[in-house]
Amino acid sequence: MLKRKRIIVVGGSAAGPKAAAKARRIDNDAEVIVLQKDPDLSMASCGYPYYVGGYFDDRNMLLATPTGITRNPQFYLNAKDIDARVNSEVTYIDRKNHRLNYRDIPAGTTHTLEYDKLILAVGATPRMPPVPGIGLEGITTLHSMKDADFLRSIRDNKTIKKAVVVGGGLIGIETCEALNLAGIEITVIELLPQLLTFLDWELAKLVENHVKTKAANVITGDGIAAFLGENGCLTGIKLQSGTELPCDLAVVAIGVNPNIKLAKEAGLKIGKLGGIEVNQYMQTSDPDIYAAGDCIETVNRITGKKVLAPYGDLANLQGRVAGENAACENCITFPGTIQTGICKVFDYAAGSTGLSETTAGKLGYDIITVINASPDKPGFMDGLLIITKLAADKNTGRILGAQCVGPGNVSKQIAQWAMAIQGNMTVEDLVNSDLPYAPPFSLAIDHFIATAHLMQNKMKGRLKGISSTEVKKKIDSGEKPFFLDVRGPDEYEQMRLGIGETLIPLGALRKRFNELPQDKNQEIISYCKISLRGYEAALALEGAGWKNVRVMEGGLMAWPYTREK
Repeated sequence: MLKRKRIIVVGGSAAGPKAAAKARRIDNDAEVIVLQKDPDLSMASCGYPYYVGGYFDDRNMLLATPTGITRNPQFYLNAKDIDARVNSEVTYIDRKNHRLNYRDIPAGTTHTLEYDKLILAVGATPRMPPVPGIGLEGITTLHSMKDADFLRSIRDNKTIKKAVVVGGGLIGIETCEALNLAGIEITVIELLPQLLTFLDWELAKLVENHVKTKAANVITGDGIAAFLGENGCLTGIKLQSGTELPCDLAVVAIGVNPNIKLAKEAGLKIGKLGGIEVNQYMQTSDPDIYAAGDCIETVNRITGKKVLAPYGDLANLQGRVAGENAACENCITFPGTIQTGICKVFDYAAGSTGLSETTAGKLGYDIITVINASPDKPGFMDGLLIITKLAADKNTGRILGAQCVGPGNVSKQIAQWAMAIQGNMTVEDLVNSDLPYAPPFSLAIDHFIATAHLMQNKMKGRLKGISSTEVKKKIDSGEKPFFLDVRGPDEYEQMRLGIGETLIPLGALRKRFNELPQDKNQEIISYCKISLRGYEAALALEGAGWKNVRVMEGGLMAWPYTREK
């Protein structure tokens, strides 16, 4: 009788269990073993902030299948015939002899296992700022079940009054909301000039403004100089600017570093970005060792360049590929990522896919962008605002990236743009997209299609747009365009920019051309709430002979700066 093929998976969070399960489905005769350092398996780590925030109270839901069964070693053995060993830390890989050593943490004993194929799914470790006081009690991350349990206990016990979140990325913002829901006074500290760096500045600023409306303080462009404490406990932080803020809790969320120690000691190739190098089969430099998840470098499908992309969904997809290839000798591939992401920000969502304008510019792409602000469905169905910024190749119209923020259905929009990017689609491919329509779900021309229409009009020279950031630069430099607000008087009284604009409602515009600059070369910037009427006004003005009319894209709703009211 032939010896059973043994596949060992190191790591039991996202990529590891998925790899093990896929390997079992492909090869029912293989012996599949999972070695997990932590006491839990298959943790829904992206759900930690929502457990902390009280969206649900049963901790086991973070470890359960969709039908509510807890994924523990007994579950894996009974349901999948997978030998999952928790509290088991792999300490050494002997590639030459195809074996590894692992330590049973509770018992303190060391064991050896031989393998035919090995899959590394060892994840990443939170970065910590190298500043004084980092070891004080009261400083934590939100990376593990232990962290989630600690922060949930703080929420439930209501012992903390003030906290800081260090880092304004996905986890930082989600943690901000979770602690805010617990009644804790929150300050978010971000070293860079904006939150959520996957967004361009103007959309990130809209998110920041929303966070501030939820009684959370935000400080950007300033970093941590030191954590302050007494008797070993955190009492405050000192910023690089010299400002000191009192706090009882600090959650550090400044990113993660791939766990490569085990791979590096085994002589596996490490990439330039610090992750384990793998090929399209998720195979490392050793043909019998695969790797997946946060510990690896992958390929950006748009640029072809290597990136670190520590996302839970990618970890599952990569684990699936690694597991199948370990079982059937490289029969499928993983093509890479376009780095699609989304997060909940109180009543907002913020998502992106592909390249931002900032990133595309740094990489040398010749791009064109447009901003669309409009509801996700009709007003009579309680439609909510979404603001999308689309980036396309200026010459070919190929979609390169999209960002979307707002209280509306951001997830749907980002999902559609992600598929367009992965399909190498162009603006012209999308302007007549056949999408599902009914008033409870979308406008007759969905926000997605309308955004493509705006880009088509801009590329053809029909829409001469200007972004809010360009408008602000003109104001700050002393330029004096004629700002034309074409909303109604009631709208103007409720909300206005206060930048020296002139109010002429669209319906009265043609009768009041005499109130506009009579120099037909004078720059006029028109807008309304979302700039649909602003576009109509611009066309009317151009038809009457004005030659330098531009539309402020997104209107007042996409204006990220302070308004008069």
